[in-house]
Amino acid sequence: MGGLPLQDASSTLALPGSQPNQGLEVTKSGTESKPKKKICCACPETKKLRDECIVEHGEEACAKWIEAHRKCLRAEGFNV
Repeated sequence: MGGLPLQDASSTLALPGSQPNQGLEVTKSGTESKPKKKICCACPETKKLRDECIVEHGEEACAKWIEAHRKCLRAEGFNV
């Protein structure tokens, strides 16, 4: 029975988004942390304040709220 040798299942390629460890807080190396949530769902309080300010006053007048939201996102593990 000739043919190609079978490969170990651990050496197969994974499709993007199909990795079983996605969403874990710590990577295999233990040094980097990944966000637990999607960016759209993180920091709802600062997001609401930022969005309301931008709608009412324009982006230029809301730097304080924009930076507060970015700070919150960074604390959640996002690189913004």
